[in-house]
Amino acid sequence: MTTNKPHYTVPGLDEGAATRIIDLLQSRLHATNDLQLTLKHVHWNVVGPHFIAVHQMIDPQVDAVRDMADALAERIATVGGAPRGTPGALVKERTWNEYSIGRATTQEHLAALDLTYQGVIGSYREAIDTLEQLDPVTQDILISQTEQLELFHWFVRAHLEDQGGQLQTGSASTETDAAKAAHG
Repeated sequence: MTTNKPHYTVPGLDEGAATRIIDLLQSRLHATNDLQLTLKHVHWNVVGPHFIAVHQMIDPQVDAVRDMADALAERIATVGGAPRGTPGALVKERTWNEYSIGRATTQEHLAALDLTYQGVIGSYREAIDTLEQLDPVTQDILISQTEQLELFHWFVRAHLEDQGGQLQTGSASTETDAAKAAHG
């Protein structure tokens, strides 16, 4: 990832801390920009039983994740950085693979989204840990966003869970494997 040296920073943060915060937030900005596009892709490509329920469930998630991206970019600017929100920067700097499911059933997309949300939430929690001593203000922003992401993840998982609490995705480690497991 490209280091984003701050032009200035907020009172109480030195340049080194601000640089670490900016880099950490930039990776979250890429993740939220990617997630909002992925969610919209699912919204457009979901088919089959429960289509309308899933189609309508996804749009509020897109809007909320878009707002998260905006808050992250504004925090980067607040601590003296310049947020990179271009598609090229996202693709160049991301550390995950592109969402790979095209037109598919609700269960296939939801299973793939289960893994997508696991990755995003896991990286958010790592960032929260890093921010513990570095910057509680930025940490608070990520905690709030993580709460929303975990709620959306639960919405997705509720469609994948059986009466005994088992997920259809089992121990799938890729979106494709999760979609196959949900397909039956």
